[in-house]
Amino acid sequence: MEWNDRQPIYRQLRELVVERVMDGTFPEGEAVPSVRQVAADYKINHLTVAKAYQELVDIGLLEKRRGLGMFVTQGARSALTQDEQARFLEEEVPAFAQRVRMLGLGMDAVVERLLQERGERE
Repeated sequence: MEWNDRQPIYRQLRELVVERVMDGTFPEGEAVPSVRQVAADYKINHLTVAKAYQELVDIGLLEKRRGLGMFVTQGARSALTQDEQARFLEEEVPAFAQRVRMLGLGMDAVVERLLQERGERE
């Protein structure tokens, strides 16, 4: 993993965990890698990992189990999907539409292409 300078490492790590929950790499009810393991694997400070994990606990994605570690909560993937869909529609779609207009593309051409990508049109 290569960290970028656009946002703090703990936020990038938090987003990585979110992606892994959404894609099923970290299944609900299962443990996530320990703070120490992540710190060693990515060569980052353990406090950075702990901060990322704590934020995920605060939003209900992870839960601490005393003596066992951190686990993905039941329903986490569904909640994330809903949150990500809302964020996509509120933030990414307007930015995408603005870019389409800036490039002078017609929305019909974009919709046609999206349908092709989905396999609905040849």
